Amino acid sequence: MRHGCRKVPSSTQAMAELGEADEAELQRLVAAEQQKAQFTAQVHHFMELCWDKCVEKPGNRLDSRTENCLSSCVDRFIDTTLAITSRFAQIVQKGGQ
Repeated sequence: MRHGCRKVPSSTQAMAELGEADEAELQRLVAAEQQKAQFTAQVHHFMELCWDKCVEKPGNRLDSRTENCLSSCVDRFIDTTLAITSRFAQIVQKGGQ
């Protein structure tokens, strides 16, 4: 008899042992994490675009022109994101009818 040694199942075996409810929950969690990662990547890309567009010379402080540019850039991003989200919601709603 061995103590402290036990065989660890492969990920395929572990998935096969999950019940349907567990598997569905795991898939939901993975999808949510993928959405978070995608959103984070989009925010980083957006920030790079706004930075490149608005900031000419990085310094200790932002001048009023740079602040206004960044604010407008963020506002456009938020408005666009809300419009796209609303449109997707409409498409999903029509698909479910």
